[in-house]
Amino acid sequence: MLDRRTAITALLAHRSRDLAIITGLGSATWDVASVGDHDRNFYLWGAMGGAAMVGLGLALARPDLRTAVVTGDGEMLMGLGSLATVGVQRPANLAIIVLDNGVYGETGMQPSHTRHAVDLAATARACGIDLVLDVAEPDELQRLAALLPGFDRTLFARVRITPDEPPRVLPTRDGVELKLRFRRAVGADRGEAS
Repeated sequence: MLDRRTAITALLAHRSRDLAIITGLGSATWDVASVGDHDRNFYLWGAMGGAAMVGLGLALARPDLRTAVVTGDGEMLMGLGSLATVGVQRPANLAIIVLDNGVYGETGMQPSHTRHAVDLAATARACGIDLVLDVAEPDELQRLAALLPGFDRTLFARVRITPDEPPRVLPTRDGVELKLRFRRAVGADRGEAS
């Protein structure tokens, strides 16, 4: 298992200019924000289970942008059906990265289903996603980090992280501001990337 902040820092160390990131609520948002707030980060405050679908929508609407969803195992479990839709659509510009600590961290660290029998990587494969990584070691993390700037097919990665609670890094919670700055950053207001 990997340290969550070390993992997210490694993944985003060489973030490409065209990468838009959609985060799941809670820890995934704090993890991405800990690397540095960015106009191309769209934080889903309180939309549990929706990150993969928002990422899929953006990937389909803007095939010229790479989109990475960064979420946790609890949220992915809540939106498990989204993997079936992603597997059918298979946008070449979508990566889904699940930080799996095996607990529901936002509600008291109760064991999640991934600590028991549910294997999210196997689920993604069964849904038709063929580039699936199960990351638990530093060399596997480096492979995923190397893929992010230039992946060219749908990517799913489960990143096993330790169940800890590092200090929270809270980006803005102003939904209107997040929407507007993200739209500007991806060129949605003008129909072109900025």
